[in-house]
Amino acid sequence: MTKAVKAKKHLGQHFLNNDEIALKITDLISKKNNQVLEIGPGMGILTKFLIKKNIDLKVIEIDHESSNFLNIEYPELKNKIIDGDFLKLDLSSVFPYNFSIIGNFPYNISSQILFKIFENKDIVNELVGMFQKEVAERIVCQNGKNRGILSVLIQTYYDVEYCFSVDEQEFIPPPKVKSGVIKITRNKRTKLNCDNQLYKKVVKTAFNQKRKTIKNALKCFNFNDENKINHLFHLRAENLSVENFITITNNVK
Repeated sequence: MTKAVKAKKHLGQHFLNNDEIALKITDLISKKNNQVLEIGPGMGILTKFLIKKNIDLKVIEIDHESSNFLNIEYPELKNKIIDGDFLKLDLSSVFPYNFSIIGNFPYNISSQILFKIFENKDIVNELVGMFQKEVAERIVCQNGKNRGILSVLIQTYYDVEYCFSVDEQEFIPPPKVKSGVIKITRNKRTKLNCDNQLYKKVVKTAFNQKRKTIKNALKCFNFNDENKINHLFHLRAENLSVENFITITNNVK
């Protein structure tokens, strides 16, 4: 048996140590998706179940010790391991289109991973991932104080589902917080019917002052016809739907 990889704090590594949970996570990948990229496989607890599926699997690992471990333990991964940082990866170079992403994501970069998925929505049609429970709940939140910038941006192009929670003791070393597994699936929206960059700016501005009403939070914008959005002005960003944000963006001069 190859020597176990030591979890590195600076990489935010917490290795899942429960095969039953690992299998449950990998079974969330849609059967019609046969191209899958795993982020940060570590010692391969998800990988060992993924390689048994009828899929084209690639993995990306920033930790050289983990890459060496995977090379020895899983010869099936020959030429399938990408040594590098997912956040710097050109996703279209891995698979040209329509692929799934899966992983037990390091908590310190989980939000950045989701922002990258948002930017690559035309080629990533599914993500199954383990996040800090609080972050996972925020992503799927449709209304209320847990809702944030990422909730709205991800829900613009993806259907979101909170699948299950995972306790701290299921990891080595145990994190200080519980984890949550979510699944996001590309919806049928292909375009926004408003300017994409302006939409992002409106969403971010609204949540940057989330305690204020929309009327006050978006004071920096001028609107074409306030009567069309007047019914939204008394609400806060956390109470607005994706459609509400599109309506507002369409009214910005």
